[in-house]
Amino acid sequence: MSDRVPAAASPMIGLGAPLQSSTCSRADCRAAGLWRLDWRNPRIHSTDRVKTWVACDEHVDYLREFLSARDFPLTVRPLDAQSLNQAEDGQ
Repeated sequence: MSDRVPAAASPMIGLGAPLQSSTCSRADCRAAGLWRLDWRNPRIHSTDRVKTWVACDEHVDYLREFLSARDFPLTVRPLDAQSLNQAEDGQ
């Protein structure tokens, strides 16, 4: 796999929007996401603008390190069952 970040079409939650997919956000990965990484770029986003990437077990550390290396505020936690159910139901 390449070292590029997730493409714009990859699953991402933004500004409180519901989860669209539970697929890992890592480029070219189609595994089920089990982790959510809530982050923002403080140089261009205010504190109320938080984005979320979804990660599988294999890529959670890669995505965490990618965001941490850029000093982006970041929270990593398990993806909750309610979010997973909404994504699977297409809500």
